[in-house]
Amino acid sequence: MNRIVTVTLAAALSSMAFAGVSRAESLGMNTTQGIEHTLRTFQGNDFNVEQVYNWRNSDDGTTGPRSAPERSDQAIHGIQASIDANRSLAHRLNNEGVDVRNIVNAEQAADGSLTFYVR
Repeated sequence: MNRIVTVTLAAALSSMAFAGVSRAESLGMNTTQGIEHTLRTFQGNDFNVEQVYNWRNSDDGTTGPRSAPERSDQAIHGIQASIDANRSLAHRLNNEGVDVRNIVNAEQAADGSLTFYVR
């Protein structure tokens, strides 16, 4: 009986340790540094582009997706520079009709896909 409890406890602690590692990685992936690194190295085609709406001004008459979290001008410039540094990503975005200068945010989902927010 003592052996079963020990094995069960060890398995539970092991599971918690792995869950903590994956959660720690996901918390950092959309920080300024995390998203810039992802954009410089992204090789996939799994991305989408969404228009950012002015959620502060309800009189603008737009409806649609939630607004992206705001980034500072410096962070926006860093995102755009990271995309420019990844020529294949910049080319794919251009083929989709996206001007990199209009991108104001990017987020990575848990599945590795990216969402770009444009104004």
